[in-house]
Amino acid sequence: MEEFREFTGKTVEDAITNASVALGLPSSELEIDILDKGSNGRLFGIGAKDAVINARIRSTSCEDIARDFLDQVFDKMGLTVNIEMLYNDEESVLSINLSGDHMGLLIGKRGQTLDSLQYLTSLVINKGHDNYIRVKLDTEDYRHRRKETLENLARNVAYKAKKTHRSQSLEPMTAYERRIIHTALQDDDEVTTFSEGEEPYRHVVIDLKR
Repeated sequence: MEEFREFTGKTVEDAITNASVALGLPSSELEIDILDKGSNGRLFGIGAKDAVINARIRSTSCEDIARDFLDQVFDKMGLTVNIEMLYNDEESVLSINLSGDHMGLLIGKRGQTLDSLQYLTSLVINKGHDNYIRVKLDTEDYRHRRKETLENLARNVAYKAKKTHRSQSLEPMTAYERRIIHTALQDDDEVTTFSEGEEPYRHVVIDLKR
C-alpha cells in the first residue's frame, strides 16, 4: 500500500485540497489522518500555525468497494442487476441506481430491503475511513414515488383530523419516512405532528393545534 505523504494548508480543508491536487484524486478516494488542525494565531495572524495532515490514495475507490459488495449480494440472491453510480465530490454523496428484473424484491415491504441495502453499503464503504460518504440507493425511482405517496397520505389524514376533530395515528415508519410526513404538514396552520412509540413501531400522530 502507498505510504502516507504530509500536506499542509491554512486550514484542514486547505490541506486536504492540496493533497487532492497533488495526488490527482477527490478527497473521497484518499485516506486522511489529521495531525494538526492549525490555528489562526493572535492579532494580525501572529503565531498562526498551518494545519498538517497525512494522506494517501485508498487501496480501492469507494465506487469499486460499493460495486463489489453489491455484486456479491445480488449473486447470492440469484439476481442480475445493472448498477449505475455517480459520486458528488462536493457533497460526499454516492448515488447508486439499480435496474433489472424483479426489482420489487430489492425494494421490499415499504422499501425496507432497499433501506437495508443502503445502510449496509454505507457501512462497507465508510469502514476505517475518516471522511464520511453518504449513500443514496434507489431503483425504479422508488424513493421519489414513495415520497409523493407519503405526502398525499399526510394531507389526506390531516383533512380527516380536521373533519373529525380527533388526532390520527399513522402506521409505523422509518425515521426518514416520518420526516417526510412532518415536512409535508409543517406549514399547515390547523394541525401539528409528532412521533411517538419505540422503534420499530414508532409512528407519526397528526393532531389539531390547540
